[in-house]
Amino acid sequence: MNNLIAFCGLDCEECDAYIATRDNDQALRERTARLWSELNNATILPEQINCQGCRMDGSKTVFCEQLCQIRHCAMGKGLDNCGGCAEMETCAKLGAVTAQRPDALERLRNENNV
Repeated sequence: MNNLIAFCGLDCEECDAYIATRDNDQALRERTARLWSELNNATILPEQINCQGCRMDGSKTVFCEQLCQIRHCAMGKGLDNCGGCAEMETCAKLGAVTAQRPDALERLRNENNV
């Protein structure tokens, strides 16, 4: 399994936080912090835009590290990702992501031969 596929099936390599961290791109961190602040009606600072991938060791954004219910659930169940969960197709938490990004669900199915 590709370790840069998040627990929910999103591809970390497409995430601006991951890209900014990988490339040490301060301008991208600043743009991402502004956008995420607006989208979440919260203060997100550029220095918080550091992530080495949801399932990788190292830094995570505040959301991924502390607030992501999907990540915490999968880790609590000892799963590599949600594709290994018997509740994947009916999970409301995962459904909130896959409704917007059906490619994430397809990726989980493909990665786990579901």
